[in-house]
Amino acid sequence: MDTPGDLRFAASHEWVRINDDGTVTVGISDHAQEQLGDLVFVETPEINSTSEAQEGVAVVESVKAASDIYAPVSGEIIDANPELGDSPELINSDPYGEGWLFKMKPDDIDEVQQLMSPDDYEAMIESEE
Repeated sequence: MDTPGDLRFAASHEWVRINDDGTVTVGISDHAQEQLGDLVFVETPEINSTSEAQEGVAVVESVKAASDIYAPVSGEIIDANPELGDSPELINSDPYGEGWLFKMKPDDIDEVQQLMSPDDYEAMIESEE
């Protein structure tokens, strides 16, 4: 599994990258997109909405199933990836880059540090298999 070292992970398979301006970018892990299979539709969250950590904010649909995407931290949704409407497969081909889902302004940036490290996330996945 290819897991970038600068990310933090939620148990629900979302990744978080802290941006230079204190916002965070959120997507789903390579493991999650592999489990879902080919994505055919993405419903991104509403911009300028607020969310609590672990609240469902988006939906991804594949040929296999639909899956809720949860906010990994509490805060305001400030952007959503406009490319996913026409190209949901970006999540399959580049889950940690072009396949990002949304950006948030966290209420408390320290919440991000409470998420799993890449090593802890990989250990969680191995224990589930």
